[in-house]
Amino acid sequence: MAGKPYVIDEIISAKAIAARVEALAREISAHFAGTDKLVVVGLLRGSFIFIADLVRELDLPVEVDFLEASSYGNTMESSREVRILKDLRGEIEGRDVLVVEDIVDTGFTLSHVLAILRTRRPARLEVCALLDKPSRREVDIRATWTGFEIPDSFVVGYGIDYAQRNRNLPFIGSVRFLD
Repeated sequence: MAGKPYVIDEIISAKAIAARVEALAREISAHFAGTDKLVVVGLLRGSFIFIADLVRELDLPVEVDFLEASSYGNTMESSREVRILKDLRGEIEGRDVLVVEDIVDTGFTLSHVLAILRTRRPARLEVCALLDKPSRREVDIRATWTGFEIPDSFVVGYGIDYAQRNRNLPFIGSVRFLD
């Protein structure tokens, strides 16, 4: 599939993303008001642009850490086997934690990551996802905050890739394969 020609149709503009990130940051800042330091955990690699923009808008003291989990590889379908490729460097026990995810699709990856993080006994554990694709959900899981709900299409841009390409697009686009 990676060699098959495709086009990308913009579905969420850079301007719409920026406005939504600001709104999410206000909601998250209000929710965690009073915390001594919020640990913001970005799920790599797709969330790196989103997390950078989000933490700059938060009106809270933050610590940023990353966890890399994968259930896709270079394909468009989840393998349903979640692998942790990079774990957190810091401790989260007794701390307020916000997991930042690029997209909640089947729910397998996020469910697996949250199960692991809960064993580390954070004070609070919440999730902010840029995109939600509820039509594909196979695990009953929801983010606390969601940027945009999208239909069942394969998307790229704003950190999200297809075979390690298109992460640098400033918008979210739907991949359409050409015959």
